[in-house]
Amino acid sequence: MSNAAISNPHETFLDRIGIPHVLRWGFLGLLVFMTGNGTESNFISPHIESVLGSPEATVATIISLYGVSVLVGSYLAGAFSDLWGPKRVMAAGAAVWIVFELLFLASLAIGSLPLVFLTYFLRGFGYPLFAFSFLVWVNLVSPYERNGKAVGWFYVMFTGGLPTLGSLFAIGMIPAFGGDTVGETAAMVGSIALVVIGFLIARFGISEERGTRRVAPEGETNAQVISAGLRLTATQPKILMGFLVRLINTAPQYGMFIILPTVIADELGWGQTRWLTMTVFVYATNILVNAVFGAVGDRWGWRRTVQWFGVFGSAVGLLLWWYVPQIVPAGSTWGFWVSVAAGCVFGCLLAGFVPMGAIMPALAPDHKGAAMAMYTTAAGGAAFLGAAVVAVMLAVGAGNVGVVWAFVVLYAAAFVMVSFLKVPSDEKSARAAVAAH
Repeated sequence: MSNAAISNPHETFLDRIGIPHVLRWGFLGLLVFMTGNGTESNFISPHIESVLGSPEATVATIISLYGVSVLVGSYLAGAFSDLWGPKRVMAAGAAVWIVFELLFLASLAIGSLPLVFLTYFLRGFGYPLFAFSFLVWVNLVSPYERNGKAVGWFYVMFTGGLPTLGSLFAIGMIPAFGGDTVGETAAMVGSIALVVIGFLIARFGISEERGTRRVAPEGETNAQVISAGLRLTATQPKILMGFLVRLINTAPQYGMFIILPTVIADELGWGQTRWLTMTVFVYATNILVNAVFGAVGDRWGWRRTVQWFGVFGSAVGLLLWWYVPQIVPAGSTWGFWVSVAAGCVFGCLLAGFVPMGAIMPALAPDHKGAAMAMYTTAAGGAAFLGAAVVAVMLAVGAGNVGVVWAFVVLYAAAFVMVSFLKVPSDEKSARAAVAAH
């Protein structure tokens, strides 16, 4: 699209800041939907333990299986969007979430462990089908020159709901309905209402036509469309590298959430409340700058933004988040806030990966849904990689320090791979930079 198109007089303020005007209600719907989805994020494990009287290991298995369905659903969101159009897939995702959340709550009420396993697993397909098919829609509609901004705004809404506003909703609902498991159940019932509202906002607020029809090229069979992401990854090295970069992207975040709670709360004496406070600040920082780095990517180049801010910057931020709390006086108030600031550096620069959501479909313009299927699969798989790195490094006796440096090594590998992910936007940005000088 030309520069003239960007200055189109029919464009609105939302268009200019990177939110396609035709999808504006979809962004709001996503925020409300993900707020409902994120309501349980900070209490679901102890809730299941308490209600069913199940051991921690059993509940961990339930949560792990949920992660598997999220992973598979993340892939299917892109594949099905290619096949049927994002709008239908969003509706299917909302239906899956609502139906199986109701059945999950009923399973808890009757105390059936097998049904809890099954219903929570199946509910895991819901939110990625809704959210990531909308991300495909965003990529279909956004002008190429503003794609990075649009993806940034997607993550503002996605992360704004899960876990940020979702956790705040739970904080208000749980004590209002008596606290403990009764209040938690009430919060989850309330979350269903949020998911329904979010879906209805998106469903009836968007009238854009490209999201209602098939995205994949005509002539491909259903099986070919659904397997296109896997075939792209097998035949196009750049798609594979993009997948691996996105996989590495947030893996350290999940890994730190495994090792840091004990370190911050117990070993360094700041307590659980301050650890939770730290995570809120880190996430809030990330939310605030997601759209900023989308805009930086559009102006400076998507690949360079990911490489220097996302990869290199996150590696530096990760080291700061680990070592600063070790250096300041344990348990001190000022030391805690300095440590929070170090964590916020990581949260901020993690947003430098935002343009990856624009790079992946640009690498396969004829199979955007398939490329996004691999991108979203990697987003879901990051939690597994983060946990796996922790498990392996602790098993070989490397300790928490070994975990941190293992993630730095992964970032180094990502830095090299990003060098090969050149797309037209980077060439335009390079020419603009030369012209400016």
